[in-house]
Amino acid sequence: MFDTDPVPRRLYRRIVEQARQPHFYAHWGVPDTVEGRFDMITLHMFLVLNRLRLAKNDEKAAALAQELFDEMFLDMDHNLREMGVSDVAVGGRVRKMAEAFYGRLAAYRSAMEAEEDDALKAALMRNIYGGNADEAALARLVSYVRVCHDQLEKTDVRTLLKGEVRFCSPEDFESEGGAFCQ
Repeated sequence: MFDTDPVPRRLYRRIVEQARQPHFYAHWGVPDTVEGRFDMITLHMFLVLNRLRLAKNDEKAAALAQELFDEMFLDMDHNLREMGVSDVAVGGRVRKMAEAFYGRLAAYRSAMEAEEDDALKAALMRNIYGGNADEAALARLVSYVRVCHDQLEKTDVRTLLKGEVRFCSPEDFESEGGAFCQ
């Protein structure tokens, strides 16, 4: 079936599908809360946005990054309203979410630039696990993020510009012992 959704919506939908994989919550200890789901969406958004950022001087990639951000925060606005947050309060809540989002992006970008995993462990411990994670689960998530990051670095940006992104399923990742997932 032909997907008629705009590229940013298709890409965002795929990011959300990945972030909601039950395995993250049931086996890797990610809190299955509104905040935990927001943090997993943010983490996967970071991975895609970082790839788009690496396409230096590519105006289409830069435009898609902005459209993807806009799509995410339209969705956050919609979800807050669905959860019963008043119209008056939605703007403030979305603004706080955007601040948290940008803070996490900066932390993840800095952590990915480090050669050792300590910075990434600290960022994931703080942002995904709220300071309380099982070491084995944290180690799996660190490895998963590194593999996804590397996989996306090798992805032709034109694939993203078509609204396509492929992530490794956490189950496959775990069963392969952290090996590259196809």
